[in-house]
Amino acid sequence: MQEHPAIELYLNLSNEAQDAQVEQVVSAIDLDEVVNSTLQAAAITQPVMLTLLITDDAGIQEMNRKYREQDKATDVLSFPLLEQPIVQAPAEQLWTHQESEDGEEQVSTPAFVTPPGMATNLGDIVISWPTVQRQAREAGHEETTEFVYLLSHGVLHLIGYDDHTESGYQAMVAIQQGVLQKLGQKAYRS
Repeated sequence: MQEHPAIELYLNLSNEAQDAQVEQVVSAIDLDEVVNSTLQAAAITQPVMLTLLITDDAGIQEMNRKYREQDKATDVLSFPLLEQPIVQAPAEQLWTHQESEDGEEQVSTPAFVTPPGMATNLGDIVISWPTVQRQAREAGHEETTEFVYLLSHGVLHLIGYDDHTESGYQAMVAIQQGVLQKLGQKAYRS
């Protein structure tokens, strides 16, 4: 598989044949360019790294159940390592730390401090390949278009964007469409 200086890529689908098929499709995508274009559109210039796992619906459903308490498959999950967003955007577009019932911020682990000169580890993105295929068919476009859209979406979550408000959703969609267009893909969502 192709090397990505800022991305650790893992495939964990149902079997080796599926892994090989996905690897072939993904190897035709410049993952680094997707990440860099997304960061550039969000005005993030510092060196970063992240982990990307491509799995199946059962794998992502298990993670969604365990970490988000939602027992269903989804298209993409993001697990930021940052304590606070690094993107400069209006507060209503950003995620925040959860507070406990007594109003105290919940911090389960001490903050990781990136050593000077090292890339900031943004966190992990998990994408379900069967969902990529299904959503691409439903939207009438290529799997690569759907995958680029979801990867860009995951990166935006890692740097601080949240789509639980209309403002955040619209900001993310605009950036994702811009990334698709920059990479010669058809922008398709509104």
